[in-house]
Amino acid sequence: MSTVIDNPAAHRFELPIEGSDGEIAAAYYRMEDGRLILTHTDVPYRFTGQGVGSRLARGVFDTIRARGDKVVLRCSFMGAYYARHPQYSDIVVG
Repeated sequence: MSTVIDNPAAHRFELPIEGSDGEIAAAYYRMEDGRLILTHTDVPYRFTGQGVGSRLARGVFDTIRARGDKVVLRCSFMGAYYARHPQYSDIVVG
């Protein structure tokens, strides 16, 4: 299983999609007042409905938690994931 990586130069977290030709799912962010603001999630269309977005979200939230950061959700996909996974309430601040 692929691991989510932070690509700060591109302002996004990336999840390489196994079995594809180098495609990735990505969660875009910006930093503001010391907090990470998740703004948009992108999963290639042909991989929608296969759990790729959920694996990306779990990896993003786990990475943020491991770094001791806080996150603000401005992305509807990440907000919906959080609504189903309230165990991340310790890192979500908005």
